[in-house]
Amino acid sequence: MEFETQLKGLFDDRFKTQEPLAKHLNFRIGGPAAWFAEVKSVEELQESLRLATEAGVKTFVLGGGSNTLASDEGFDGLVLKMAMRNFTIKGTAVIAEAGVISAALARATAEAGLAGFTWAISLPGTIGGGVRGNAGCFGGEMKDVITKVDVLRDGEVVTIHKEDLGFGYRESHFKRHSDIVVRVYLSLTPGDKETLVAELKDKVTARKESQPLYAGSAGCIFKNYEIASPEELERLKTVLNIPESMQQSMRLSAGWLIDRADLKGKQVGDAKISEEHGNFLINLGNATASDIVMLISEVKTEIRDLYGIQLQEEVQYVGF
Repeated sequence: MEFETQLKGLFDDRFKTQEPLAKHLNFRIGGPAAWFAEVKSVEELQESLRLATEAGVKTFVLGGGSNTLASDEGFDGLVLKMAMRNFTIKGTAVIAEAGVISAALARATAEAGLAGFTWAISLPGTIGGGVRGNAGCFGGEMKDVITKVDVLRDGEVVTIHKEDLGFGYRESHFKRHSDIVVRVYLSLTPGDKETLVAELKDKVTARKESQPLYAGSAGCIFKNYEIASPEELERLKTVLNIPESMQQSMRLSAGWLIDRADLKGKQVGDAKISEEHGNFLINLGNATASDIVMLISEVKTEIRDLYGIQLQEEVQYVGF
């Protein structure tokens, strides 16, 4: 068909048909994308989206493959994997294309003597995806370091400043709009290179000790639970012995809740709740997307029945 011919001309060997999404997702689960391409420039992104619109083909923009679950049937459309990986560091200003791996940028900024982004060494995905979900760990979040982003909107590049990005806990403007992040601007602070590199090592060690890195996983499956009011906190204290730090933050760790419910190790098919971290679901080797979805459902039901808490997924679904 003409659409395929056009994409082949645009991407050459970076274009594939019936490409297994399991090869590109950290879960190592997912059926084939009807069409798949690695995008290395804004111009390629603009043109491929234009062609897809003209052909009436659905599209999905993929980052680093974390925080994503694809259906066993795959995706009957065009998957565009962001492989735009250029970045620059000038003084305390950092400009990164959306496909830059967050951990790689964390290392580069630390080695440049810039503080404020070492926490991202443990993020598994791209900076574009991190902005979309306001990713965070070790007390840091994307919103802490971003000044603005360039996005693709209706085929044109538009700049949006931080105050208009609607950041919240694992939330942003991008979860409610179709804008696509293409470039991210960060502002960091001067720091001591040796101290910062040591911080990277400490955080990598902490991640290895607390997360199941030996198996396929999308990262944290559920958002931590935000307590809506002092009255709800009092109710929850009648069914849970809540640590003081969580009471102060008015936020309950999803992994902690799953641990309290004695769900670690629970398994559906080859999908299992990690013994190391209750908020990680892992693929033991042959898990299907259906296994993962069923296990997610069982966790949500159990937490709701025990504590009256409705957990929400962080993971993004493709092809369901």
